[in-house]
Amino acid sequence: MGESTTHAQGGEEAARTRGDSVPAPEAAPARAVDGTAGGSTAVSSPGSLRRRIAQARRGPKRPRLWFELVLIGVSYWLYNIVRNAVPQQDALAQQHATWVWHTERALGVNAEHSINHALDKVGWLITGMNYYYATLHFIVTVVVLVWLYRSHPGRYAAGRLVLAVTTLIALVGFYFFPLAPPRLMTGGGFVDTVLTHHTWGSLASGAATSVTNQYAAMPSMHIGWSLWCGLTVFFLAERAWVRALGLVYPAATLLVIIATANHFWMDAVGGALCLGIGFLVARLVYHRWAYQFPQIPASWRSEAAVPEQRPTPVGARLER
Repeated sequence: MGESTTHAQGGEEAARTRGDSVPAPEAAPARAVDGTAGGSTAVSSPGSLRRRIAQARRGPKRPRLWFELVLIGVSYWLYNIVRNAVPQQDALAQQHATWVWHTERALGVNAEHSINHALDKVGWLITGMNYYYATLHFIVTVVVLVWLYRSHPGRYAAGRLVLAVTTLIALVGFYFFPLAPPRLMTGGGFVDTVLTHHTWGSLASGAATSVTNQYAAMPSMHIGWSLWCGLTVFFLAERAWVRALGLVYPAATLLVIIATANHFWMDAVGGALCLGIGFLVARLVYHRWAYQFPQIPASWRSEAAVPEQRPTPVGARLER
């Protein structure tokens, strides 16, 4: 290292020395720019930048806890502000709801009304679904994020990007396609299960409706987020029964959002499409699927704080 610094301006020998020492300090190229060998350095600089970008894509930096906590908090705060700042366009939301309902009837997939009325008759079940809708949507997503951060840090950045893009697209949908949920659709005949069974803690009905946008229904982020959680658990969990729960969770969420008349079936399709776009964006950014990264990159394994590398029965088969 000392010789390459001393002879940095000495011609071809110095150029070869700089070329052979890949981890050379940044100070050496800076000196060469001022000297006679500046031409060769100028040619190598764009290549060096491309290599750094490629390296960042192949192996995301290790996430930092304080940054992730701040990012999650700020993101959720902005999400609520933007979501609730969308104008309450009652007439347009009702028109969209009528169009969605008629479209589903034409396609023969309008099962929401029957499911809503059938499960509303089972008081304990529908009450539990009301609490499921009001709470697990946030709790499970945060738990999976924490688990991904702690147990699969090498895959965390790509997985987080998928969730962020999914949510961003949903906000666009809330703005341009206000939609009255079935329970608020004029003449729909749906049961508002929160009002009927006096469920506390929900923003779907009651006095809390004044502080939340009731027409932010398309796409359904209950489905978008639950699918993200379910797929993350399915691909990365070690135990078969845990992976099975990963698939059960979004399916149960789909039943809940329909039974409580908070979403149409087509809202769920919209949420799934948003998630698909999120995965595609992460693929374009990192040049691989979110779960194809190693659980712990080799460059991190010397750090004492990094957990032990463990096999992932499904995810391991995806890795290159």
